[in-house]
Amino acid sequence: MSKVVLISGASSGIGEATARVLAAAGHRVFLGARREDRLAALAEEVGGAYAPLDVTSRESFQSFADAAVDRFGRVDVLVNNAGVMPLSLMDSLKVDEWDRMVDVNIKGVLNGLAAVLPRFTDGGHVVNVASIGAHMVMPTAAVYCATKHAVWALSEGLRQEREDLRVTVISPGVTQSELADTITEDYAASLMRDYRKLALPASAIGDAIAYAISQPAEVDVNEIVVRPVSQR
Repeated sequence: MSKVVLISGASSGIGEATARVLAAAGHRVFLGARREDRLAALAEEVGGAYAPLDVTSRESFQSFADAAVDRFGRVDVLVNNAGVMPLSLMDSLKVDEWDRMVDVNIKGVLNGLAAVLPRFTDGGHVVNVASIGAHMVMPTAAVYCATKHAVWALSEGLRQEREDLRVTVISPGVTQSELADTITEDYAASLMRDYRKLALPASAIGDAIAYAISQPAEVDVNEIVVRPVSQR
């Protein structure tokens, strides 16, 4: 069954790959991000539609959801994918980067939920992209992991509150994306360069999302952890 799927952070990485995977599976994708030029090119490629989206703004997310309904008539699935990862040691006190992670990784997810929950008809499905960092904490990643723990907790709470709503957490291990490009601390960047040598293609995460939303209505895939075979 074809579904209308909203994807945040769709201009690159996991969001872009997910758009391609879901469109190829016959779903109608509505793409959101700040880089409209990339969105326009991707939407044309996959036969979807797009609107500009700043997930840190509740009003922007509301407008994004409104535009999706105007275009496709309904919302079936939200893929809350947008995220940032400017890793650093806590002692470095990069407090502006801490704030940015909270704003995008936590508040952005909440803004997405606020925008789509009233618009879901016949159930609905929320897919929140967390991270392996929701299950483990590593040096330089304390704040990032804390935001992803929060995404897991929000997802679990929402799942228990709504019997008519499916909620899935996707927790990727190291995956090809632009996330590491936001790291400004040399030490953290060096650690990440070595870590990312094992990276999965972003399409692997898109495949996991496609699997979750393709299940029968009575089946709720609560969480999928996807990581390279050799990742520890």
